[in-house]
Amino acid sequence: MSGSLHVVVGASGGTGGALVRELDRRGHRVRAVNRRGDAPAPAGVERLAADVATVDGAKAAADGAAVVYHCAQPPYTDWPAAFPPLTEAITEGAAAAGAKLVLADNLYRYGPHDGPLTEDLPAAATGPKGRVRAEMADRLLTSHREGRLRVAIGRASNYYGPGGRNSVTGDRLFRAAVAGRTVRWVGRLDQPHTLSYLEDVAAGLATLGERDDADGQAWHLPAAEPLTGRQFLELVVAASGGRSRIATSSAAMTRLAGVFVPFIREVGEVLYEFQAPYLVDWSKFQRAFGPVTPTPHAEAVARTVAWFKKYGGSE
Repeated sequence: MSGSLHVVVGASGGTGGALVRELDRRGHRVRAVNRRGDAPAPAGVERLAADVATVDGAKAAADGAAVVYHCAQPPYTDWPAAFPPLTEAITEGAAAAGAKLVLADNLYRYGPHDGPLTEDLPAAATGPKGRVRAEMADRLLTSHREGRLRVAIGRASNYYGPGGRNSVTGDRLFRAAVAGRTVRWVGRLDQPHTLSYLEDVAAGLATLGERDDADGQAWHLPAAEPLTGRQFLELVVAASGGRSRIATSSAAMTRLAGVFVPFIREVGEVLYEFQAPYLVDWSKFQRAFGPVTPTPHAEAVARTVAWFKKYGGSE
């Protein structure tokens, strides 16, 4: 696939931005697509303004592509209504180009589960965002089986990293730490939780785009060992200068805050992730594409803190 065009839609987001950098590092021709055409990108990367929520915009974005990476998403509060038509438009664009489509997915589809999450678990989510994620992924895999286009799906847990904003482990947490304010974990501090570093997510998605044997399947993307909420916050505080106090928001506190903050209100659907062990098994990816060594959390946190100190989350 050397010399072929890899197109990232949603290139101004945390996942999309990291993926643009990773694909460029691997030597691919890269097109970074967002609404304004101003996505941060290395020199030599093509930047394109397109509204990929429309079929015409998605076709323009995907024109000439060998692989299209779907990293775009509507506002968190609008997922149930806005995500399916957005994904269908991007699918139309990739299919018109004869391109493979790689979806950047999350783990909401599984709902609460006792034990490590594996790709063969049923879609048991009862909340609207989990159901819509499951329905979109299932439709894409059906399109693959029907020969409409090639599809691969990469799933990551709650993410953090340079440019990572729209995550419960993203901008609110890191900006508070950099400013020396109290850093809060959602839920219990003593439960192990798999956290995904954006650069590892990007590397996993790029591999799915490059490998034909990834097609027609969903894959859990590599992540470093699980940490408890307290362990993660201790790393963040230490990397930020050690001035912040560590605290937690109980489920009741989170629901109360959600009355005033829509994003936090929507997080209520997945509070179960933070009340018990939340562990992701990515051994399938390791067996197929390994060996893979994810970035150690201490190193990943230090890079993330450095980015937030430089940009303040407002790049």
